[in-house]
Amino acid sequence: MFALFLNIWKSSRSDVEWTETDKDCIVLTGINKYFDDKQVLKDINLRIPYGQIFGLLGPSGCGKTTLVRIIAGILKLEAGEVSVLGHKMPQLEVLDKIGYMAQTDALYMNLSGRENLHFFGSLYSMKKEALKARIDAVMQRLSLYQDLDKEVQAYSGGMKRRLSLAAAILHEPPLLLLDEPTVGIDPLLRQDIWRELHDLAALGATMIVTTHVMDEAEKCDQIALMREGSIIARGSSRELQERIGARTLEEAFIHYGGGPNEG
Repeated sequence: MFALFLNIWKSSRSDVEWTETDKDCIVLTGINKYFDDKQVLKDINLRIPYGQIFGLLGPSGCGKTTLVRIIAGILKLEAGEVSVLGHKMPQLEVLDKIGYMAQTDALYMNLSGRENLHFFGSLYSMKKEALKARIDAVMQRLSLYQDLDKEVQAYSGGMKRRLSLAAAILHEPPLLLLDEPTVGIDPLLRQDIWRELHDLAALGATMIVTTHVMDEAEKCDQIALMREGSIIARGSSRELQERIGARTLEEAFIHYGGGPNEG
């Protein structure tokens, strides 16, 4: 689906100068979203600085994925404003500056991993030699290099998630939107992925990572706790705990309104 959006939007591109006009990579103001009569996002206000790994933590159905899709320009708003990389969204020219990894893998099962990445790289107009080198480098970092020429339908669930991440970071975008990026991945490979994410942040990339897992959220620089379409607290894991004298992030989440046995 994201490839379809990219093809449509790129057809009407114009030249744009990319400058950081604000200290914040993402600015959300008064965001509200409905699906039919159900309000799924409620007056979201959020500023995310450049170069941070920002976590959205909350149980399934709390609005994390909807919020990420709004930031990406995939969903329309009923009310509010979204600014990404200094530009109001939706903006056609912003899309190829975003690496988007959906919660559901958007891959071509009858193609190899290499063929999938060639396809995504072509959408971003990457040059042939640069694309080949980048595919090799990314797949080595994500421990998939030996499986490059295997059809994706033969990949395990964890391998498909890693290939989806490879597609998202392939064109080295300044902003990554990663929806549950490590679901179905074993603990050792999960550590490798987080090492890669922190390396990208050190190079200046900004990331939003959604999760319902506490120890994943603790790897983020800042966290917004979400419940029922609202942000109920924000800060680093340490700040959220120290603010109320909690011993764990889970304890803090429950205190701020996350409810027991959620997340």
